Amino acid sequence: MKLYNTSTGVLLENEGSFFLMDGTWDELINHDHLYGYLSGKAKAAEPLKHEEAKLVLDFLLPPIGSQEVWAAGVTYLKSRDARMAESHNSGAASLYDRVYDAERPELFFKATSARVSGHGEQVYIRADSTWNVPEPELTLFINSNGKIQGYTCGNDMSSRSIEGENALYLPQAKIYEKSAALGPCLYVTAQPLDPETEIRMIILRNGELAYEDSTPISRIKRSFAELAGFLYRECDFPSGCFLMTGTCLVPSHDFTLQEGDVVEISIGSIGTLVNTIAINPKHK
Repeated sequence: MKLYNTSTGVLLENEGSFFLMDGTWDELINHDHLYGYLSGKAKAAEPLKHEEAKLVLDFLLPPIGSQEVWAAGVTYLKSRDARMAESHNSGAASLYDRVYDAERPELFFKATSARVSGHGEQVYIRADSTWNVPEPELTLFINSNGKIQGYTCGNDMSSRSIEGENALYLPQAKIYEKSAALGPCLYVTAQPLDPETEIRMIILRNGELAYEDSTPISRIKRSFAELAGFLYRECDFPSGCFLMTGTCLVPSHDFTLQEGDVVEISIGSIGTLVNTIAINPKHK
């Protein structure tokens, strides 16, 4: 089933029917058995007509309330290789090689909800960066008790030129206005995602295909439960947290995003997150 956050309320899609839910986004999603809870809510609710549901979906928001967004790095071999390549001149390449094989994963804060874009919205590249890429990532929703309850598509926008200059510049490379996108929904299942679930990214430039690639989530080095466990070791999240689990698709070193590019990230049954690349008007 899918939960959509909209400006007119929370919409649940279940078995082809749509239901408008009572309660706030934070109240609805923070449960230990979210699939069962939402199934019960659907049985007690009156389904909307499809025309009514379509009107609600016209006011789609990112699938996030008061939660923070965190991210894991170097969880796929391809990501490790890309981070090592971008950091070669700074002498920090070995950092990424070591963290890939270390017991403790790389985890970092990514965004507050106010900095998160949704489906159909813009994401920014930094005006002071010469090398910018999208990073498609399966994103977990983890409730306040540290249990994974749902999934969404994530885009962890990154300045590779800034991060490559110095590893200590990671926060500036990763954290800025509209540097993250989530959507289009929160996908809730009774069972964990199939390991062969595919992540696909397409980048369009002037309507033409500039990049396309895909890979299954089974290629991740660490389990999702392991990543969630490290994140919750010394942090409390009263309304839960979203965790981007690392990128497995990396454009070549000669590719950088431009204004007007369109990034499409699709993950299995979750759907497709579409964003347009822009520069913050304040910094042009």
